[in-house]
Amino acid sequence: MRSHSTEARVAATLERTTCWIFKAASPIGTVNSFAEAYTAENDANLINAHYERPAMLALAGEVTGRRILDVGCGSGPLFAALRDRGAVVSGFDASAGMLELARRRLGDGADLRVADLGGPLPCPDDTFDDAVASLVLHYLEDWGPALAELRRVLKPGGRLIASVDHPFAINLMHRQAGREAEYDYFDTTNWTEEWTMGGHTALMSTWHRPLHAMIEAFTGAGFRITAISEPEPDPSAGQLFPEVIAAKPRFLCFLFFVLRAG
Repeated sequence: MRSHSTEARVAATLERTTCWIFKAASPIGTVNSFAEAYTAENDANLINAHYERPAMLALAGEVTGRRILDVGCGSGPLFAALRDRGAVVSGFDASAGMLELARRRLGDGADLRVADLGGPLPCPDDTFDDAVASLVLHYLEDWGPALAELRRVLKPGGRLIASVDHPFAINLMHRQAGREAEYDYFDTTNWTEEWTMGGHTALMSTWHRPLHAMIEAFTGAGFRITAISEPEPDPSAGQLFPEVIAAKPRFLCFLFFVLRAG
């Protein structure tokens, strides 16, 4: 997350507020401090709290009694919202520090585990009705192993609901910065930048891929696409961020998918 305001990022269509990943060498004190600052921002800002999360919940629909896996759950805001709607939720994240924050939010009884999306998941086959992957897939160079694992732990016909950086928005950002020669839209490319929050800095590394590559990864893993969404912000955004929404009532930021396991 960049250090300038969310409002300015949206107005410039350069907003890239997503979940987070830390380099393994980061000191644990820095990780926790940054994670706490990130969580505070994520809980209240326009892009996460009043755009991305409401869109994920709307796509999930009625979830009462459904077993849902929160993939890369971070500090647990989506986990909490789904649980409040009656779902039985489990979550995992690669960071023990973020899971500590999740436990503070969700309580000691929450089913939270440390796991890496790039490796085997600690779940039996055909366990979950749904999986939600909120702004996590774009941290992976190769989506294949992660999607195969999610397909494995979903019941037949189960749903994967995912949000990712919108490839058109990322391409626009690079073109406006004069980086189009280095970051061609049709290539899968790595982008690393420094995010500063609460006086703490972390390197964030994401992978851009074109839309066709996303679709090929989903279908190659045995998923069927049932919806692609470019939603509006939640109605609450107009009240909380009136100037930004008046200037840009809709904007390119994230792309949302609903997939069915075959």
